[in-house]
Amino acid sequence: MKKLVLASNNAKKMKELNALLAPLGFEVIPQGQLGIPEAEEPHCTFVENALAKARHAAQHCGLPALADDSGLCVKALGGAPGVISARYAGEPKSDARNNEKLLADLAGQSDRRAHFVSCLVLCRSADDPQPIIAEGEWHGEIVDQYRGDGGFGYDPLFFVPEFGKTAAELDADTKNRVSHRGRAMQKLIERLPEL
Repeated sequence: MKKLVLASNNAKKMKELNALLAPLGFEVIPQGQLGIPEAEEPHCTFVENALAKARHAAQHCGLPALADDSGLCVKALGGAPGVISARYAGEPKSDARNNEKLLADLAGQSDRRAHFVSCLVLCRSADDPQPIIAEGEWHGEIVDQYRGDGGFGYDPLFFVPEFGKTAAELDADTKNRVSHRGRAMQKLIERLPEL
């Protein structure tokens, strides 16, 4: 089994990525298990933050590292919350406060279009000159009422018209297949033989 360190301490993200990678013979180890501190995410793009996180984790452990930087981009808010999705309502991180802020910021807006973005970066080493980069998007709209208890983050407010459900109402297998992270992972998996 090939080992990969996940440059994240998000248990729900770990569960999603593990479900996608385990069938391919990868053991995904969360960076916290190896004592790796979280990397700084000072950049204004998903790809730069994901690259910083992957290089940071690979440098600390000597293993290939996978990082995901993802977030919600809302049309009426000029793309916000974007790269600060996890900290939209400030510190400490709170899904509940982020969702409340999103609803408050969208009050009175008729354009509810939004999309999730996931940028995955896999660095074979800290100084990998050509990391594997894959991006996925998932389009929907923001609803005013929380629906469903699955998923995490903005999932209870992110309505997916093709299913007539929010992301939080989808079963895990469906979500892993059609979500931004699932789509990015499929692109990454196509390039994994390069490892």
